[in-house]
Amino acid sequence: MSKIKTHVKKGDQVQIITGSVAIKGKTGTVLAVNAKKGTVIVGDTRTVVKATRKSEANPDGGLLNQDAPIHISNVKKLG
Repeated sequence: MSKIKTHVKKGDQVQIITGSVAIKGKTGTVLAVNAKKGTVIVGDTRTVVKATRKSEANPDGGLLNQDAPIHISNVKKLG
């Protein structure tokens, strides 16, 4: 099984270079990299609201704010 090479890894500082006006130009730290799908999750830049059902882990259910993935080509590594 071969590894897929990416230009960023977990913990790197990156800047979002394309996307909506709300996220373009923001900087943050990479929380996770999915090389197979070609996406990264950058902390505190792109958050979405996700509806969840009641469960043992989340007894109240309701709406949760969650970091969403960004395509790896839309981020630039800083320094």
